[in-house]
Order: sequence, then C-alpha cells, then structure tokens
Amino acid sequence: MSEAATPPEAPSPAISDLAEAIVNARSVVVLTGAGVSVPSGIPDFRTPETGMWANVDPMEVAHIDTFQRDPERFWSFYGERFASLGDKRPNGAHDVLAELERRGLIDAVITQNIDRLHHMAGTEKLIEVHGSIEFSSCLACGEEYELDWVRERAQQDGIPTCTSCEAAPPLKPNVVLFGEMLPEAALQEAFNLAAKADLLLAIGSSLVVHPVAGLPTITLRRGGQLALVTSGPTPYDEDAFVKLEGDVERELTALLAAIDDLDS
Repeated sequence: MSEAATPPEAPSPAISDLAEAIVNARSVVVLTGAGVSVPSGIPDFRTPETGMWANVDPMEVAHIDTFQRDPERFWSFYGERFASLGDKRPNGAHDVLAELERRGLIDAVITQNIDRLHHMAGTEKLIEVHGSIEFSSCLACGEEYELDWVRERAQQDGIPTCTSCEAAPPLKPNVVLFGEMLPEAALQEAFNLAAKADLLLAIGSSLVVHPVAGLPTITLRRGGQLALVTSGPTPYDEDAFVKLEGDVERELTALLAAIDDLDS
C-alpha cells in the first residue's frame, strides 16, 4: 500500500495577505534591486567579502571620470563583470514576476539592476532606471553594440572600441555610472507608476539608493500600500504592511502558489 501524499504546505499568513492584496489591487508596481538576482549567481553590491564592491572602490573604477580619463582601468573592471555574466540566467523570482505580468496582476517592473535578467525572463513593461548591459554605445557617433560582441572584444583587446569611427573611441556600457544622472524619462515614468499604484512591491532592495529609494514614499503618500520582500533592514520596514525576509526565490514561488489557491 503506497504512502499518502504529503499535503502541500499552507502559505504563511504574510504570504496569504500579500497574495490577496495583489489580486484585489487595481494597480501593482514592482521595484527590484540586486537581491532579486542573487539566486542567479550575481552578487549584490554591499555584502562584505562577496559583494560586487567588496574589493574595489566603485567611485574609482565605475565613475564616468574614470571611463573618460582611463578607459583601460574602467574596462579592466567592467570586462571582468561582463565575462562573469555570460552564463547567468533568470531565476524563479524573475519568472514569477513575468508570470504575474502575463496574468495582468502587475503593471510594471521598475528595476535598479543592469543585468537584463527581467527582460530575459519575459517581463515586457520594464523600466531600467540604471540602464542595462544589453548594449554599449560609442559616445562619438551613437552606434550601439550588443553585449556578446562587446564581451568578446573586451576579452580579446581589453577595451572594446567603435568600429564605425576612424578614431575607434572606447565604448561605454549603456548603464548609469557614478557621476552621471539617471535617465530623466525612465525616472519620470517610475515616479508616475509609483504615484498611481495601489500597491508597491519592493523586492531585493535595501531602499537606500536615491532617488529610486523615494518611490515607496510616493506610493504611501498617495494612499497606496507597501510590501517588502528582502532580507535585512530597510528605512521602510515600519511602513510596510507585509515584509518577507526569506530567500527571494522561495518567497515569490510561495506567493504565486497562494495566488493560484485564491483563483481555484
């Protein structure tokens, strides 16, 4: 006689509350930070010893002044990062968010990440406020080059350069470097989305990097709710009606299951 199947684990009250809020909201907007990509093998920025900035000074290697003054030093850092991202793929957290968008349950994903994993997972309404590594550009002529080509040139030559300009200037990744302003159009769109959201769901972000860290305040001031899925403290912990602090992939997978239960 076979053993009885183990019943599925019931969702926690916090996950059930968040699932109900998402299903009942008119407008849900998601904000993601580096923590959403950690299960894909991409380190976050600030974790001691393992974070991306653990052994370097970002104001030195990832500053627009360094790119302009010493492109070799700049690309010695970025070339390494580009090479390390070659085999990275979306994880379950990215997949859940893409699925929620397909179901019409979230309006958009605003991300601080430049790793293009949301795009790879299938998210369509994506606001990349810090840009993306998907392309690099020549600042002289505007020609854009895809990531794979740039990564190969960085590995071969150290500095990927424009093939359209006679002077072959170094390419710049289409990301916001230290010392640069965030793209105004993307930032304004993010502010507008936060202002109309009934629920802002912040995932994998410490919510300390401004101006994006101010998005929850916009939603809260307009009468919306805030939910957090992130480990470690944030300045908004007391303002959130729900905070989930477990592994982001497991938490979002459980959230999707709870939403499925509501629909069944």
